[in-house]
Amino acid sequence: MTDWFVSTDWLAANLNKPNVAIVDATWYMPNVRRDAQAEYLAGHIPGAVFFDIDAIADRTTSLPHMLPKPEDFAKMVGALGISDAMTIIVYDEAGLYSGPRVRWTFLTMGATDVRILAGGGPKWRSEGRPLETGAVHRHPAHFTPRFNPAAVADFSLVDQMRKRADAAVVDARPASRFNGEAAEPRPGLKSGHMPGSRNIPFDLVSTAGQLRSPDELRELFAGHGIDLENPIITTCGSGITASTLALALEVAGARNVAVYDGAWAEWGARPDAEVES
Repeated sequence: MTDWFVSTDWLAANLNKPNVAIVDATWYMPNVRRDAQAEYLAGHIPGAVFFDIDAIADRTTSLPHMLPKPEDFAKMVGALGISDAMTIIVYDEAGLYSGPRVRWTFLTMGATDVRILAGGGPKWRSEGRPLETGAVHRHPAHFTPRFNPAAVADFSLVDQMRKRADAAVVDARPASRFNGEAAEPRPGLKSGHMPGSRNIPFDLVSTAGQLRSPDELRELFAGHGIDLENPIITTCGSGITASTLALALEVAGARNVAVYDGAWAEWGARPDAEVES
């Protein structure tokens, strides 16, 4: 899986290279009541900048952390000292949770070499590797945006694809939410799922903060009736764990995968969206 991940050994050996940008992508659900940025300031991998998923986003919509306009993204990550030509190493403090969302965002916006730290912050810390405190300020860089629209699905496309036999819409939310047995953590949203969608909870694709092997992932997806040769759209509550599922599909061999950016935050709020439980 070297195309998608780097090891802690690799990162330790490349910490100070100027063409390597390390990104702390930690994000928590609001109901968890943890402050990812405060935790970053208290201790992070040396040289890592903090990527605020809620701030590097479209601030003109009420939907959570939607992709910003490419030119706005370029300005914000350029200010963090990240260019599209760098090797970008993303990690999070859950192991494998919000990091894939930030990886997907960078790739969608035009970066070409974006990897995830295998095991994330927990593995780095468990090995007794160095940490530093406070904010990191890199020299500003130029990020040239090259937006990839094929990586992103909107409401209309999802509504079409969920009805097709030669495509799949796959929901990464827990089964209890997919089945309408548990209320959504965001107020005002309907419970249930999109008719025609399938449920593969995101935590099935990883173990101990690391992605399962390609063979294990292929077996998992086959068991849920997912044909990796067909177009696939992933969704979740707000586009975070859908990106983890998209990564797992990519590693398993799928090549036509898009993330529904609006996710259930949009679908569950729209009166014209069909819902079943």
